[in-house]
Amino acid sequence: MIAPRLVSIIIPTLNEEDAIAPTLRQARRQEGPVEILVADGGSTDDTRSVAQARGATVLQAPRGRAPQMNHGADCSSGDILLFLHADTRLPPNGLSRIRRALAAPDAIAGTFRLRFDDPTPLLRFYAWCTRWPWIRLCFGDRGQFVERSAFEAVGGFPDWPLFEDLELAARLQGHGRFRFLDAAVTTSARRFRRHGPLRQQLLNLYLWGHYLWGTDPDLLASLYPDRLGPVDQQPRS
Repeated sequence: MIAPRLVSIIIPTLNEEDAIAPTLRQARRQEGPVEILVADGGSTDDTRSVAQARGATVLQAPRGRAPQMNHGADCSSGDILLFLHADTRLPPNGLSRIRRALAAPDAIAGTFRLRFDDPTPLLRFYAWCTRWPWIRLCFGDRGQFVERSAFEAVGGFPDWPLFEDLELAARLQGHGRFRFLDAAVTTSARRFRRHGPLRQQLLNLYLWGHYLWGTDPDLLASLYPDRLGPVDQQPRS
């Protein structure tokens, strides 16, 4: 019998002491071998101590979601990488689903569907849209998983301030089969609650449209009001 493959879960953080504990708790309940690395961008709260108390390996990384995730990948041991936001919880059998998905011929990467912890009608509609197998909807809050060899082949996440998750997915699609899992992660609606669901989603759509049109990511970052806040509060369209 072949032993299950090691999955390295990489979580970028910046001042996430309130969100990180449930995410780590659910990750620890997964089946099969797993290592959890929290790539911290310089938190000034108790994020690092909370993560360490729950068994995660905490790394100090250059600030920025892409650099933090790339640093976590460099320090990880698994040949499967899962990039997870600090406020996003896996389904109970999430890692088993990932292992099965990547066992398929030519499969190199994939993502989950999405649901929110506060499902307003607008957010339920957005979550429903993640059932579509479209690479341009593969935002990082859905949980992106990838074979290490494929991740390294495309050079990891581009060092962009926004939409590094979409760009990674697009580049991976050119290297092999991208899998869309019929299971959902649960992510926090905190940003939508703070700004208002409609206002936040209109902003997300505006920025996403510019990304599709090829607007420079640094220019887009200057238009996003939370760009200096926690890394897990960047746009999710």
